[in-house]
Amino acid sequence: MTENRNSKPYDLEERTFAFAAAARSLVKRLPKTLANTEDGKQLIRSSGSVGANYIEANESLSKKDFVMRVKICRKEAKESWYWLGLINITGPPELEDDLRCLMKEATELTSIFGAIVQKSK
Repeated sequence: MTENRNSKPYDLEERTFAFAAAARSLVKRLPKTLANTEDGKQLIRSSGSVGANYIEANESLSKKDFVMRVKICRKEAKESWYWLGLINITGPPELEDDLRCLMKEATELTSIFGAIVQKSK
């Protein structure tokens, strides 16, 4: 999830893709319990939806459509944070740093999409 942002222009599509990929990597390493399976499925859905909706926003046909899609990105980033929080409660200690990083990224993405919505009004 870490990248040298000085080496190339900032790309939110790549960042959201990396977020979804890191979430999938984390889910693969979770102990196989019913709670982890269900929370992991939800995390995979919401984390992937962040980037998918951002791609759709960039292809939107109108400003209204763009804003709606970015709002969905923000909502899905918030939802990802929620599922990460639940996984953090029962997750193994060796995944704490990864969970913390992903929760931080979900928070940052929520803020970024919120700022885009505000600037688009």
